[in-house]
Amino acid sequence: MHIVQVAQLVHDTSGGLRTTIDRLGRGYVDAGHRRTLIVPGAHDAESATGSGREITLRSPRIPGAGGYRVFPSLSRVVTVLEQLRPDVLEISDKVSLWRLGDWARRAGVPNIIVSHERLDAILAPRVPRRAPLEQLTDRWNRRVLRHADAVVVPSEFAAEELRRADRRTPIHIVPWGVDLEVFHPSRRHATDGAHWKPVGRPMLIYVGRLSKEKRVDLVIDTARELRDRGVPVHTAIVGAGPDEATLERRSAGLDVRFHGFVGDRHRLADLLAAADVALAPCPCETFGLAALEALASGVPVVASASGALAEMIDARVGRVARATPGSFADGVMQLLEHRRTVGDGSLRRAARAAAELAPWTRAVDSMLELHGAAA
Repeated sequence: MHIVQVAQLVHDTSGGLRTTIDRLGRGYVDAGHRRTLIVPGAHDAESATGSGREITLRSPRIPGAGGYRVFPSLSRVVTVLEQLRPDVLEISDKVSLWRLGDWARRAGVPNIIVSHERLDAILAPRVPRRAPLEQLTDRWNRRVLRHADAVVVPSEFAAEELRRADRRTPIHIVPWGVDLEVFHPSRRHATDGAHWKPVGRPMLIYVGRLSKEKRVDLVIDTARELRDRGVPVHTAIVGAGPDEATLERRSAGLDVRFHGFVGDRHRLADLLAAADVALAPCPCETFGLAALEALASGVPVVASASGALAEMIDARVGRVARATPGSFADGVMQLLEHRRTVGDGSLRRAARAAAELAPWTRAVDSMLELHGAAA
């Protein structure tokens, strides 16, 4: 089977979206299928990777979007698709690429849209409160769904919005996975003595894009709240994005280190394993790959009570909290107290056990089953 994936709003410093697309692609190749990925880039290019063939089409940057690019039109994408002659088309975009569903149906190619985001949650902080947000997003999602043979989402939270808009198009929940070999608790002590690792105080970590919707400000404000309660912590912020300078100013006077984007997955795994608590403050997360990588590293997570992470995090492996510094600080202190009274090992073993239920092979098998049924 030749599976062609098409995506935009991905680039070299993309996080969960790029990781998900590549890991699915690698799984398709490992299962004996052909896989081609089409993405926008700075120039036209083609390369062979461990995840299959990758075709880049020259596309402009979106101003002020931190390096993201979108295809200027779909005509060149369609030309490439006609040359590739896929058996299945997998579309990771709800902005404009869903229109490729028209081409797929004319060509007799089954298409599946992978929905990585929830529009109403993303737009909520960006539109006036009186705006009819649900009506607007429902109208858009109905247009998207009419072009798809099926839709894949990684969580119940992500599915809710689409079911509200249209119950006719099949919607499948396929939770993503984690690399259980790279992200492992054994890395914790391998980093002892590293210049970035604090001594004598707990280490918090955030991994993700530094942009408004991710609520990284809450990470910094939680660290300040903990300091004011007499619990000084070191906070590692891993990622890049348009809000980096603003967040650095916000962290003045606190023990916060900005590591920037870390593309080396092994170095990222070292950072995660060294932490005592991971923070996942984004209220519109439709899965939370970084949180799952933290669990695989044996690190408990304090996550937003809104969004999909509430489906993943329970009292055995972390806490869910309201989006306030006080609530997040409460969650951190509860986990630190648990470590002090019961022992660090029980939390870390529970976190790892939860992650072991989500290998990438599970997600790949589910997607291949859907593609096989579609083809």
